[in-house]
Amino acid sequence: MLIIFIPSILLVILSFFKINRTLMAAVSSLIIVPAIYIFMHPFVNEYFLVDKLNSFVLLISSIVGVGVSLSMISLPERLNLNEEAIKRFYRFFGIFWFGLIISILANNMGIFWIGLEFATLSTVYMIKVKDSLTAHKEAWKYLTVGAIAISLVLFGIILMYASAKDVLGEDAMNFYALAKNAGKINNFLFEIGFTISVTGFFIKMGFFPMNLWLADIERASIYPVAALFSGILESAIMLGFFRLSKIEMLVNTSHLVTFSYIYAIFTLFMVSFLIYRTKDFVTTFALSGIEHMVLITIFWVSGGYFAALLHLAAHAFLKPALFLSSSMLEQKRRYSFKGALKGYSNKLVPLLISLLLLGIISIPPSPMFFSEIFGFKAMLDVAQDSDYFLVMIFAIFIIMLLLSIIFYKFITIYQEALYDGDDEPKKVYKSEIAMLLLFTISLLALILPQVFDYIEGIIK
Repeated sequence: MLIIFIPSILLVILSFFKINRTLMAAVSSLIIVPAIYIFMHPFVNEYFLVDKLNSFVLLISSIVGVGVSLSMISLPERLNLNEEAIKRFYRFFGIFWFGLIISILANNMGIFWIGLEFATLSTVYMIKVKDSLTAHKEAWKYLTVGAIAISLVLFGIILMYASAKDVLGEDAMNFYALAKNAGKINNFLFEIGFTISVTGFFIKMGFFPMNLWLADIERASIYPVAALFSGILESAIMLGFFRLSKIEMLVNTSHLVTFSYIYAIFTLFMVSFLIYRTKDFVTTFALSGIEHMVLITIFWVSGGYFAALLHLAAHAFLKPALFLSSSMLEQKRRYSFKGALKGYSNKLVPLLISLLLLGIISIPPSPMFFSEIFGFKAMLDVAQDSDYFLVMIFAIFIIMLLLSIIFYKFITIYQEALYDGDDEPKKVYKSEIAMLLLFTISLLALILPQVFDYIEGIIK
């Protein structure tokens, strides 16, 4: 268990010395080695739980971490980052990864919360790597909103602990024990705690009523920080929702479905129109992340576990790749769609970015195309077994209508980036091509039949 923390500890130590960016990228890429080991050796004890679910999330998060490391080799040239800024990024990236490992592998609600708080505090300082007034202001905003969200999560955990304390004693903090004894706990108290904690999770992912704060932060920070938010932190938060919702399903499934659907669809309504009015692609990418978290939530509570996990993995690769590509897209016309895919010295770059842009809106063969098909099928399956078939059909219609608005916006972005604007020369670094290839290969791997079979077997 201790081996998995070595790369993050090394990053923190090396950040106090003179920086060699290639060396730091190599060291930070080592996070994938223990992640693969953990993936192949599940175990459970009082404090940590490694099963197919969280080892899968840890593996895809480590791949995102490698992609971020590759992008950091050339990013300082693009953004004029000094050595002190690079040191700060790697120092707090190490702390961030340390906290995320704890959170992802936790079998205890308290330890899960501690890991999430580690990650929250470290990202505050990573936002401030970009030395601008906007970045500093957004860092304080994130600290405020993040504190509200994490406090809600903690308060909810206390109530869920209290709901099972008389039955399980100190094991009432244990995810595994709670799931095994869901029929014996105080259902009312657990549901109140669950609702409060999940509201905190949703706020941290940019759900209603705080839709814009996450997009503003990802716009103001350097692109690797936005990639860490969308590809790793959101996945860890969603994992917490997965764990608690599986317990809530045993307590009262109809309450879970009703609460999640209403909250998620209302959030999607707000986000779709915010995306429609967005003027730059980085904010568009940030807001679309909320859309995908909404879909994952709906698919999961509908019993579409395969669809939710496939969508989670696809989002974890697609969104960071697009954020990290933004440094290439913004070379000549900052924040403008027009001509962004024209004029590259390496013709592979616009091709790969084009595939990513089309993949994020679920055009086949994107993994999201398959996840949405299976997800909507799961929603119909739930409706057939209930008295609310017409309500579910209406919900699917509303979701499809709102997704079509987002689809239209991304198609407009793609057309303006590919066909409009001047054909100005744009430079590309080898590390950026390596990053794009890593994410593209990872996405293609998700649609392999063997991977489909594995994901389908994660939740039985």
